[in-house]
Amino acid sequence: MERRRLSHLVARLTGRWHLQRLSAVEEKIVKFGHAQRDEMAAQQKAIDRLAKMLPTRASAASVHELQRRMEDLQRSFAHQDRAFAEAFERARLLDEQGMDDRRFARRIGELMRNKRPIIVRPWTGEVGFELLYWVPFVRWVVTTYGIAPERLLVVSRGGVRGWYGELAARYADVFSYFTPEEFRVATQEAKKQRLVGKFDTVVLKRVLAAHDLGRVDLLHPGMMYRLFMPFWREIATMSRVEQYATYARIAASDDPVLRELPDSYVAARFYFSDCFPDTPANRALVDSIVGTISRQMPVVLANTPFAVDDHRDAQAAGGRVLAIDPAHMPPERNLAVQTAVIARARAFVGTYGGYSYLAPFCGVPAIAFYSVPTFKAHHLHAAQRVFERIGGGSV
Repeated sequence: MERRRLSHLVARLTGRWHLQRLSAVEEKIVKFGHAQRDEMAAQQKAIDRLAKMLPTRASAASVHELQRRMEDLQRSFAHQDRAFAEAFERARLLDEQGMDDRRFARRIGELMRNKRPIIVRPWTGEVGFELLYWVPFVRWVVTTYGIAPERLLVVSRGGVRGWYGELAARYADVFSYFTPEEFRVATQEAKKQRLVGKFDTVVLKRVLAAHDLGRVDLLHPGMMYRLFMPFWREIATMSRVEQYATYARIAASDDPVLRELPDSYVAARFYFSDCFPDTPANRALVDSIVGTISRQMPVVLANTPFAVDDHRDAQAAGGRVLAIDPAHMPPERNLAVQTAVIARARAFVGTYGGYSYLAPFCGVPAIAFYSVPTFKAHHLHAAQRVFERIGGGSV
């Protein structure tokens, strides 16, 4: 609007206007942009000098020079406006982070004072977020505040007790209370647990009914989401996450399923997703990768016999391509079995996502594939930074 107004004023200068009219234009420009007075003063002096050189009838060249000066002034104001706005926004965000820090400290203080059993979540979100953010966050809270592990009851799904290590001396699995289909329907609308949702409440009620805990406190993912959100929104660095996270390798387990597998193999888990859609080209790619590797050594597919989200496994076959017996992979143990298979493997190949993070956490190198970059790269960069730090595997 201001630009149109100034352009209109400049156009009017192409007529028969005296220097007093030019002075009126200058006065209006002086009023434009109170927050940038110093810059305004410098530009105004340049316009005043130009005005004194103008004849009674303003030449086209002089008017064009005046217009250029005005446009330079506008650009200068716009740049300074953005700089001020960005500075205020950073200050506001820092203040919000400070409030989140204080709110979290108060909440942890309450947990420490109450001495009640603590339900850790339940976690019902993505594998990648649990591995890269939630488990390290819980580990940091417990170690930083000296919370006795026996106070905790970790609630997750798929038998991931081993991901939490000694923190999960007590563990409850969501699939002990819900079928995979019930879980899929209940969680398909909200993967990010920023608040205690309806399904969280239902899970907690069933867990509490099965465990004699009395009154309990809750360590919910919503706390982590508020603290890590500046990094996820790319307005803070990874140090924001590392401030509240303690990373460690996942210890390998001697699962019975391993006795049926070769001594040396590559684990694979290809599934179709937003970043790896179900297309003829991607199906051909999976066949080519698995087929090429299987000519060198056995490939064990870590596919599941059921679905808990909108991802669908890509199938592959061959003489040295092995599948896990579905009888060994009930819902309440499916992630435990996949973890054991991946942790024993020479390497992992599959779709970019949570399983390509699981392998390096187990010390196994991973190669992940995508064909459409729908994911946020800073999660991958964070994972690579973590894996370099804990050693043993990369993605």
